[in-house]
Amino acid sequence: MPDADDTPGALLALHSLGAEDAEHLDAACAGIRWLLDLQNADGGIPTFCRGWGALPFDRSSPDLTAHTLRAWTVWRPALPDALRTRTERAAGRAVRFLERAQQPDGSWIPLWFGNQGAPDEVNPVYGTARVLEGLAVLSDVETIAASEQRATRWLVDAQGGDGGWGGGPGVSPSIEETALAVSALATYRRLPRAAAVHSLDEALARGASWLIDATDGGRRVRTTPIGLYFAKLWYSEKLYPRTFAVGALAAVETTDLRYHG
Repeated sequence: MPDADDTPGALLALHSLGAEDAEHLDAACAGIRWLLDLQNADGGIPTFCRGWGALPFDRSSPDLTAHTLRAWTVWRPALPDALRTRTERAAGRAVRFLERAQQPDGSWIPLWFGNQGAPDEVNPVYGTARVLEGLAVLSDVETIAASEQRATRWLVDAQGGDGGWGGGPGVSPSIEETALAVSALATYRRLPRAAAVHSLDEALARGASWLIDATDGGRRVRTTPIGLYFAKLWYSEKLYPRTFAVGALAAVETTDLRYHG
């Protein structure tokens, strides 16, 4: 069943494989239109269908909205004029939804991911990391800098003493959650506006070291049940820790860290 997490992922993959390819652009336009038609009245993106938020599958979700925002933004320069204009308007509505959905502490709560050791079994580390990545692709004019900085500060403060991240502050760390936090912080770190956040390089360096140690240099990968399906059915996915960790370490590698602790 098509959904608003896999579709942006496919769009981002197509862009990486070659945005100048005509066949890729045709497929991207179709995927972008599908997501545009899915957008809820509140500006957020639901999982499967538009609706009123009465059920999980039609409820706007911050992480899905941010994932869609990333896909729309990277493809926007290549789109036909009419579709580009429509996408720009939808992106503005999505950003306003994310601003409203941010928690008072600076975090965002995802819909389909949780953590059994966190309060209320939610996973603000997952949600905040995903939204921060989505906002980081926007220009200084388009983004919500205050929300970005609060979210970054929240992620840095949520890091455990050993350098890892769990689903929230004080929760046992996992490869999946640490990798997502590191990837988001590294993506944000490349932006000039990230200079306003203190201790960012230290958090990234400690997080990368934790990942290397936790995976025994990539030779051992544990999975954690952070996926949350209907009726609170928890699941783990063997590809999550692998792909998340590779993405995080690659992001750190392209970041000029200024921390040598």
